[in-house]
Amino acid sequence: MDDRIQLWNDLAAQIGVDSIRCTTEAGSGHPTSSLSCAHLLAVLYANHLRYDVEDPKSPANDRFVMSKGHAAPALYATLKAIGAISDDELLSLRRFGSPIQGHPAPVPELPWVDVATGSLGQGLAVGLGMSIAMRLDGTGGRVFVLIGDSEAAEGSIWEAMEAAAFHQVDDLVAVLDMNRLGQRGPTMHEWNGDLFARRAQSYGWRTIEIDGHDVAAIDAAYTEAVAADAPTMIVARTEKGHGVSFTANREGWHGKAMSEEQAAQAIEELGGIRSLIVKPPSPPDIKPLTLGELHAEPAPVYAEAIATRKAFGEALAWLAGHRADLVVLDGEVGNSTHTEDFQEVAPERFVQMYIAEQALIGTQTGLQALGKTAFGATFGAFLTRAYDQVRMGAISRADLRLSGSHAGVSIGEDGPSQMAVEDIAMFRTLHGSTVLYPADGTATVKLVAAMCDLPGISYVRTTREATPALYGPDEAFPIGGSKTLRSSDGDIATIVGAGVTVREGLAAADALAADGISVRVIDAYSVKPIDASTLRHALEQTGLVVVVEDHRVEGGLGDAVLDALAATGPLNGRVIKLGVRDMPGSGTADELRSWAGIDADSIAARIREALA
Repeated sequence: MDDRIQLWNDLAAQIGVDSIRCTTEAGSGHPTSSLSCAHLLAVLYANHLRYDVEDPKSPANDRFVMSKGHAAPALYATLKAIGAISDDELLSLRRFGSPIQGHPAPVPELPWVDVATGSLGQGLAVGLGMSIAMRLDGTGGRVFVLIGDSEAAEGSIWEAMEAAAFHQVDDLVAVLDMNRLGQRGPTMHEWNGDLFARRAQSYGWRTIEIDGHDVAAIDAAYTEAVAADAPTMIVARTEKGHGVSFTANREGWHGKAMSEEQAAQAIEELGGIRSLIVKPPSPPDIKPLTLGELHAEPAPVYAEAIATRKAFGEALAWLAGHRADLVVLDGEVGNSTHTEDFQEVAPERFVQMYIAEQALIGTQTGLQALGKTAFGATFGAFLTRAYDQVRMGAISRADLRLSGSHAGVSIGEDGPSQMAVEDIAMFRTLHGSTVLYPADGTATVKLVAAMCDLPGISYVRTTREATPALYGPDEAFPIGGSKTLRSSDGDIATIVGAGVTVREGLAAADALAADGISVRVIDAYSVKPIDASTLRHALEQTGLVVVVEDHRVEGGLGDAVLDALAATGPLNGRVIKLGVRDMPGSGTADELRSWAGIDADSIAARIREALA
């Protein structure tokens, strides 16, 4: 035991020294936050995290999530200590072009990092998703999540804690690095570990309180935690800047690199530079379970009107028989988003997250990190609460598939708090995202099936009310495409819609045709990427493009059309945007579309005015 204690302490000192070296070289970073967790990482990687460094994506591996992502130098120093990266790579911290970024990100050169962290409060939900994935696969793996005491103020942490206890993931271990000091001074609860422990216990977690620099106590805590029959929080009292006389428990050092002279003194106090290489315990031999009974039934076919939210649920239920990797998460609205259809046929792959959208997206991120094709669904308006999780998903290079129902003012009497009228703009801004807005049931099924194989963040926007069938079962809906539903050589205007406004655009075209005005109608079901060539052709042929959307005029379909046209040449014609410009209230769907100026009568009137 004495030899192991010496090894753990030496390894912790090396992690601390290397954290100081790389941050001093970079001239920025978080050496003191790294020093507080060095012993926790040393014992974990040396003796408890079962991990094949040569095969970081192996399903047999345990997983570690550095939720307090600003302590990235400690993680990188640990990766160096297990032989994953070199010393030169470590010292490239924060350098332009280096995969060793200021906060962890799973870039191709760094496969030992599963998800991006740094925006605080997100790692525990990710760990929950990983635990659920391991349970589904029957691997028996464990997930360790290192949390900072400052980030424990985030509500998303407690969302994840409640969900983890509810789902009884006994292989999830949260390690609270309670180092007392935050960015501008003491944290809310400083070293009141009992308070954190009692809170965790109230959620149904087991807790262990330890000295976070006593390696024997850390070892015992990990051993106890992985044997527990409930998720476990280890409350580790640590010291920010530990081991260095001028930083230990001293304010004013958060996010501050040491000078070369200070670094030299700190390294000397920590015992100098070491070159230890340790091998984590080997993962067990596993045989992952085959989940779900597959049955190649045909896709749903719709000849009558159906709400696209209902078609979304039926598409998932159909896909459950084709894809054993498909998992669906719901935000307690499954009877509205119709994820209940999936739950009925594949209950073991359905995860109820209740009204906790941040935990939903974080859990989804963890599931996809371990190979699951995960869909998350709630009202489109409620996804705004989890936008930071979605944004971090993009940084994680995560494949997140999301559905937002109850889009636009067309939801009617529920009023503006339930109306998604900003969601297209929100999702368009994300790196590499795909934004889809089907107009009927057939398009919905085809697009949801396509989402299963899309990389990055994909979002399908669905409508509450039934919309008429527009397409036959053999119609194809390529990502980045559109459908021209009315067209002639005599068209003098083009209506571009998506979702519910396609129907209104067709009705407006009929009304205009009765007056001898020929109008083209385009269903821009793929908002991002958008069909720029078809839009450019329409503008050049008709001279007037009217974009109609059940969404705010800022950042939605209209701006997507304008961006596409601006990128492909001069605007030799006119573009008019019709959408929501004021604050809606309650009313029927027809009343609200008329109020917003996006119903058939309003569209026809605006085109007559423009042509006059």
